[in-house]
Amino acid sequence: MKIGDLAKRTGLSTHTLRYYERIGLLPYADRDRSGQRDFDASILTWIEFLGRLKTTGMPIRGMLRYAALRDEGEATGPARRQMLEVHREQVRTQIAELQECLLVLDTKIAGYASDEQRTKENDARPNTRRKPLRSRPAGPVAH
Repeated sequence: MKIGDLAKRTGLSTHTLRYYERIGLLPYADRDRSGQRDFDASILTWIEFLGRLKTTGMPIRGMLRYAALRDEGEATGPARRQMLEVHREQVRTQIAELQECLLVLDTKIAGYASDEQRTKENDARPNTRRKPLRSRPAGPVAH
């Protein structure tokens, strides 16, 4: 698959794909007779995995380390597993922090909704208060 097709299928720009290839996140693509990159369809799974790592906050240097281990073969399976386990714990911590933030937001939103409901209820009640008495103008009182 050509780089333009890969970009469309992954949502990444051709510039990003070339960059990933240059730094070693993607293996160098085979070239066709005209010298254009010709990616194998199996690259889609790898790019999707890299996207998940990026979304969960793994820095590029971590992804590069993982890619290098992957390139070394099956013997690095335990090291890759350990790396993913550490990252998983970081993601779980981040999720817990985000859930706490979400609770604060939900509480704030509920407070505003409650205030708005009270205002609507007060506005809907008939005004039963008596009008205030007018004050008399200051000055001499005529009898």
